[in-house]
Amino acid sequence: MILSRRTLIGSMAATMLTGCDRLAEHENVQRILFSAENFHRWAQRSLMDRNALAREFSASDISPIFRANGTANPNTDAYKAIWRTDFADWRLKVTGMVGRPLSLSLAQLHALPHREQITRHDCVEGWSAIGKWRGVPLRTILDAARLSTRAKYLVFRCADTMGSGHPYYESIDMIDAFHPQTILAFALNGKPLSVANGAPLRLRVERQLGYKQAKYLMAIEAVDSLYGIGRGKGGYWEDYAGYDWYAGI
Repeated sequence: MILSRRTLIGSMAATMLTGCDRLAEHENVQRILFSAENFHRWAQRSLMDRNALAREFSASDISPIFRANGTANPNTDAYKAIWRTDFADWRLKVTGMVGRPLSLSLAQLHALPHREQITRHDCVEGWSAIGKWRGVPLRTILDAARLSTRAKYLVFRCADTMGSGHPYYESIDMIDAFHPQTILAFALNGKPLSVANGAPLRLRVERQLGYKQAKYLMAIEAVDSLYGIGRGKGGYWEDYAGYDWYAGI
C-alpha cells in the first residue's frame, strides 16, 4: 500500500498528538497549534525533510493546455509599456536586507545557470495542470545579492494591481526560498512565458498551492517581518480573502 505524503503526515501527526490532549485543552494552545495553517506548516516542516522534492513528471505527462491562474493580463499602462518592448526595459530589483542590491534584466537572468522541472500546479480553485518550467534557482539570486542572515521573509512585488489599485504581492520564508525547486521561471513548456502565465518572470515554489506562485514579478524585498506590508498577512489573497499564508501541499 502506497501512502501519499499528506496521508503520511496526517497519520504520524495524529499518533504524536495522542498524548497531548491535556495540553490541547488550553485555549491558547488550541488557537496556535491547531489552526489549520500552523498545524499544516508544523507537520510538513517537522515530519518531512525540508528539502524533500515535489514530484517531478515526464514529458509525456505535460498538460496540453496550461490554464492561467489569477489575472491573465495586468493591463496597466506600466505593464503595457514594458510588454511593447518585449520586456527589454524590464528589470527585476532585489532590495531590502541584502548587502548588494540588484537590478537584473531578462537577458542577464537567461545567462545564469538555470533549472528545468516538470511539476504539477495545484490551484486553490480545484484544478491542476502539469508543465515544464525553466528558470533561475532563487538561491542563486539571493547569494548574488548577499542576503542578510537576519532576513526572515522574501516579499515578491508584482506588476498586477488586480484591477482594484491594490498591487499584488506574495511572500515566503527562507526554508522555501532556498528549496532546490524554488525558481524564478521565465519559460513554460519550452517557450517564453506568455502574458497569461506571468511574463516575463514568475515564482515557482513547488510545494505550495498556485496562489503562492506570484506572476509578473517586478521586485523582491528581503525583510525580517511582514508587519506593515500590505495588510500584514503576507500576500494579496491573504489580506483580502483570508487565505492561509502557508499553502503547503
